[in-house]
Amino acid sequence: MSLFKRFLYYFGGFTIGILILFFFLGGKKASCDYGPEARTLKSIRSKKRVVQPEVLQKLLEIQLDTAAISQILTDGTVLFSESNTQLDSCKIYKIQGEISQNSLKITVENCNNKALFTDLQIQE
Repeated sequence: MSLFKRFLYYFGGFTIGILILFFFLGGKKASCDYGPEARTLKSIRSKKRVVQPEVLQKLLEIQLDTAAISQILTDGTVLFSESNTQLDSCKIYKIQGEISQNSLKITVENCNNKALFTDLQIQE
């Protein structure tokens, strides 16, 4: 069998395999959250959210609601250098994100069964 035919068979099978994977995995909400930032954000998103009244007040001052928090938890960046992950109970994370020309930094206490949003800073 010539080298050309070997490559033809290989790429033909590879293409069929990729199409089968897209068919079976296409409709599912499968995710590959392997990095520490993605795992942290996914962990916070999956828990019950409790927002302190001070955070809600600051959101209202800049004419935003709790959907901004959801957006930051999807597109934001975890600032591990400013976070305290050495605690045994609730780890404290700082998450930064941009919402409608406002740069926001949220402080989250990530406990076992809830995520408590304790502070919101508006960056200039």
